[in-house]
Formats: sequence, structure tokens, C-alpha cells
Amino acid sequence: MIATKRTRFHVWLSTFTLTALLGFLGFSTRATPCANTTPEDHEKSILAFRAVASVMTSPRCLNCHVPGDAPLQGDDNHPHPMNVKRGIDGKGSPSLHCSACHQAENAKFLHGPPGAADWQVPPANTPMAWKGLTMGDLCRTLKDPAKNGNRSVQDLIPHMETSLVRWAWNPGPGRTLPPLSHDEFVSRLKEWIDTGAACPE
Repeated sequence: MIATKRTRFHVWLSTFTLTALLGFLGFSTRATPCANTTPEDHEKSILAFRAVASVMTSPRCLNCHVPGDAPLQGDDNHPHPMNVKRGIDGKGSPSLHCSACHQAENAKFLHGPPGAADWQVPPANTPMAWKGLTMGDLCRTLKDPAKNGNRSVQDLIPHMETSLVRWAWNPGPGRTLPPLSHDEFVSRLKEWIDTGAACPE
């Protein structure tokens, strides 16, 4: 009995020591996020999300997905002038609605006001803010209905077809495009979801 207890203790101690060592060396010891996926699917999911994140952290997306109430603008993420604020519904303050400058289409001149049919920033109750987040936290925010506009991961796909999201690939003169085409972005988003929607640590 004593020998059995000692053996169990030694196994526990060895496991604890190995786990601590792996953590110290920077290796994750957490379980695969989705029990129904294979390690290969998990790796594919992580790679797919990295591609998705490259678009989401580009200026075309990041300028509106910010903490606080003031959107940014430009390729350098500088503050929006005129003291523009989010407003309760994401369409600006009562005294300065987004539609005062942002029409259904882009202005034709260099760096003119961009436009889309549903121009707005995320509303105050779900600001969908990810500027400054790590890639893992960005992933978890995207999956969290409390932070993503009460959407399931499957609901994200039609959202990416809205005119406002599609605007990022037609942003008007003087603005850079996201690093992937829209078709490739949606394809990698679907791949991420289909392989378990895994998140980097």
C-alpha cells in the first residue's frame, strides 16, 4: 500500500514537473480547444485564423473596431477629426451623425470621405473592439456573442458580405487594401470555422 502511494506520488510529481518545465520553456500544455477535431485540424484552424486576423488588424477594419468612443482613420490609425463619437447605435452622436459626411459611396477625390450603404461603427453595447488585443484575445473576442454582436461563428460569414465589410476592398482613393482578397478572406474564415474555430494562445 505504501509503495503504491509512493508510486502515485512520484507519477504526480513527474507530471507536475514536466508541465511546469514545458510552461517555463513557452510550450502550451492546454488541451485542444475542440474535442471533436484532430491535431491536424487544430493546426489548420490556427493557420486559417492567422490569415483572417491579418485582414481584421489592417487599417480598413481596425480603425472602427477600437476601444472607447472615437473611431480612427487613415493607414496610420490617427484620430478622426471633428470630435466624432460612436453614439449609442454606432452611427454617431445626435449632433453629428456619420451620414453627415459618409454617404452610400466613396467620395471620388483623394482621401475623401469613404462611404457604404450602412456606414457606422459597432454600437456601444457591443463595440467589437480589438485594437491592441493579442491574436488569441482577438480570436476569443470574435467567438464571444457578448462581444461580437450576438453572433455565432457561422453568423460571421454572412456578416462579411455586408456592404460595410465589403467596402474595405473598395476603400476609395489613397487607402490601402487588406492583405487578402475578399474571396480569400471569406474562404479562410470558413476554413477556420470548419476546422474547429481554434484560437492561438
